[in-house]
Amino acid sequence: QVQLVESGGGLVQPGGSLGLSCAASGSIHITYSMAWYRQPPGKSRELVATITSDDSTNYADSVEGRFTISRDNAKNTVYLQMTKLKPEDTAVYYCFGDLVPKSDYSRRGFWGQGTQVSVSL
Repeated sequence: QVQLVESGGGLVQPGGSLGLSCAASGSIHITYSMAWYRQPPGKSRELVATITSDDSTNYADSVEGRFTISRDNAKNTVYLQMTKLKPEDTAVYYCFGDLVPKSDYSRRGFWGQGTQVSVSL
């Protein structure tokens, strides 16, 4: 059974930095792209950043230049380093993995449970 588990959320002051991690556990055959999404209070979930299997990255305009997504394939872990945080970055951050589990070799998306990031004085 594949699971994605996020860690690293918390409360930070505006202008501060925070790092998130997402570890994929279970028997995984192939991991394609990984991504971070977020859902601000009262709003829809939105894409923050993606990283493909060849380490190509893409960012939402709102975080470009402030956030960095990276991955460690050996650890099946994806990271999101967030700098220059703003109050509008406050949200629940979700990890997403496009992968093929060995349980059925069926490619599909998996979600983590989410971690809260709050940016406030």
